[in-house]
Amino acid sequence: MIVAAALLVLAILGAPLFTIIATSAMVGLHSEGSDLMSFALNFLEIATLDFLVAIPLFTFAGYLLSESDAPRRLVRMTGSLLGWMPGGLAVVALAACAFFTAFTGGSGVTIIALGAILYPALQHDGYADRFNLGLVTSSGSLGLLFAPSLPIILYGVVSEVPIDQLFLAGILPGMLMLLMLAGYSMWVNRGIRKPLSAFSGREILAAFRESAWEIPLPFVVLGGIYSGKLMVSEAAAITAVYVFVVECLIHREVALRELTQVVRSSMVLVGGILVILGVSIVSTDYMIGAGIPQMLLEWVSSLVSSQTSFLLLLLVFLLVLGAILDIFSAIVLVVPLILPIAAGFDVHPVHLGIVFLAAMELGYLTPPVGLNLFISSYRFEKPILHVYSATFPFLMILLMSVILIAFWPSLSLWLVPA
Repeated sequence: MIVAAALLVLAILGAPLFTIIATSAMVGLHSEGSDLMSFALNFLEIATLDFLVAIPLFTFAGYLLSESDAPRRLVRMTGSLLGWMPGGLAVVALAACAFFTAFTGGSGVTIIALGAILYPALQHDGYADRFNLGLVTSSGSLGLLFAPSLPIILYGVVSEVPIDQLFLAGILPGMLMLLMLAGYSMWVNRGIRKPLSAFSGREILAAFRESAWEIPLPFVVLGGIYSGKLMVSEAAAITAVYVFVVECLIHREVALRELTQVVRSSMVLVGGILVILGVSIVSTDYMIGAGIPQMLLEWVSSLVSSQTSFLLLLLVFLLVLGAILDIFSAIVLVVPLILPIAAGFDVHPVHLGIVFLAAMELGYLTPPVGLNLFISSYRFEKPILHVYSATFPFLMILLMSVILIAFWPSLSLWLVPA
């Protein structure tokens, strides 16, 4: 108990999460009389994971896209198609951010890369500043349910749920979240629209011609994954090579001498994820051996008696968790514990994954420590309380969508092969 209390205090004081997980696992193994060499052996199990190579490759491709001029081309292309509608630029922002977050895997990268383009564009077209701030901040987390989102891959690795099934399961719930926010944005800004003449076939052709090299990327990669022609690791390799060729050799927007900095920045994130993943494997093996999941199942069963009440309790827990813990740490720390509990209430593991990730999306926007809130406050130089207020309507809409996703399992499972 003393060790557990000390670790809790260290976690509250900001000690790195992987050190807390590793220490608790070592203390547990030592208390059982196990040789601590087993810690190192279990840690190295990450090298045997089939989809591990996809994490650095997709992360590198996303960072490379963010360093190029691809975000501007993406906004121009979507704007040429949707910008003429009432509230059209707001819908453009949602679509562009969702696409970009899916490939970068990080909402902070999206806010920084696209925010510089979208925020002043929204202001220029007459959208209210408070709405603009809330929209850009909220849009940063959209796309985490779409392939090839890094959190989906990590969830699949930790839970041993097929990643291709998670990719398929995330399509409709992700579209639901996107459409609900788009509907709200169009209604609030129904008086803001460009004249119909702003819809220009010439501009559409010019925008598509400018983005000609990026357009095939989602179709080749996602089409290959969804059709079963490509494994996730193969799709990741193709994505990384394709993005490198387009941005470095064809567009030449990222000089080869700058490539080492892009690799360094992206691999810092990957390294942190792999360390957390490695120690979480050790911790999970220890907890399973100690029967902790079974004890948790018995405890939860004493509190709830049905799948509905379990999902309600789970949502409350995940919303609190998302406000204090980043999504990668939450996946490796919590998923191994809730999987057997969810199975006890007949919650499909693929549906559980989508509910988990959708709820954790809200964590980026949940006060007091949602990551997007602070990134947006810093990026746009706004007081944090102003950011809280601006994002609140979007947070409520996303909360409604998460509740729908949780209690409408067929939405997640409709596209997944039985």
